[in-house]
Amino acid sequence: MESLMPAWLMPIAASTQAAKVDRIFLGLTLISAFIVLLVVGLLVTFAIRFRRGSKADRGPLPEVVSREFEIGWTAATLFIFVFIFWWAASAEIGAFSPPKDALEVHVVGKQWMWKTQSSNGAREINELHVPVGVPVRLVLTSQDVIHSFYIPAFRLKRDAVPDQTTEAWFQATKTGTFQLMCTEYCGTDHARMLGRVIVMEPQDYAAWLSAQPEGDDLAHQGARLFSERGCSGCHAPGSAVHAPSLAGIWGQAVQLDGGKLATVDAAYVRDSILQPKRDIVAGYAPVMPSYQGLLSDGEIQALTAYIRSLGAGPREIRTPGLPPLSSRVPGTAPERSPAMVPGAPVADTPAPAGPAVRP
Repeated sequence: MESLMPAWLMPIAASTQAAKVDRIFLGLTLISAFIVLLVVGLLVTFAIRFRRGSKADRGPLPEVVSREFEIGWTAATLFIFVFIFWWAASAEIGAFSPPKDALEVHVVGKQWMWKTQSSNGAREINELHVPVGVPVRLVLTSQDVIHSFYIPAFRLKRDAVPDQTTEAWFQATKTGTFQLMCTEYCGTDHARMLGRVIVMEPQDYAAWLSAQPEGDDLAHQGARLFSERGCSGCHAPGSAVHAPSLAGIWGQAVQLDGGKLATVDAAYVRDSILQPKRDIVAGYAPVMPSYQGLLSDGEIQALTAYIRSLGAGPREIRTPGLPPLSSRVPGTAPERSPAMVPGAPVADTPAPAGPAVRP
């Protein structure tokens, strides 16, 4: 949909969200202009009518005007406020709910660059290639200070915060190259933290993707980290350390000490890695050490992708060494590291992950 705003007033609109934002902006502008004109008009009218020396009646107002008019004015103001809040909030809430089939891209802000990586392993710096007409889910974090990921043509702005994961999504409606910038003052070279988003036709995007250097996807990287960092030594059911199994828990509700429930998502996994003693799963001792300062944001994202790849849904008992049925990690069972599946035997030296398989 074309932008409702003049080209000289707003940047080009190139996403589905842009049209919604432009409608809200235009609506607020028109409502504000109407109120300003009404107030100024009444002010000028009363100033002229009740000027010094005029014969205008200055007696008390009729009771119906004094009471019903005040009630009506207050009610109208309240209605306009509630309507604007509902209108803007409905569009903003939609910006946090990406479609289930969205293309996932992980974004890390760093002084002074944007590092992006698709779930299939393609990495870029200060660039992001996406296909037109396909929803794209962004998972953002920061490696140092607060940054703000902003694409004016998409009307998309979301903060990238250290030690936290934020999400946003967009669906481009036009091909071309669009500006990417940081809108949170983040240091001396903040103004140079620029990039671009290249929106391509699906066939061109597929050709670009196939030309990228081969590399493991995030799930394979997370699988190696899961073994190298010793996670598999505790989270395997046969381990001497009593720790929760991670197979099939993604998206599930887990019982915590104190009777609370928590949903296993990216934020929960991140908190469990960096602050393991904050939310203790019921029935388990708080023995896990904190990995604060030991894992980078990119490594945490990879571990999260690996846990997500182990699947979601009812937990089932699996034969050690075999992957869960819901696993989405590429490669056959013999190609995988044994540590990729909790419960599998763990060797002293981790086996390499299988080769990346492009979708």
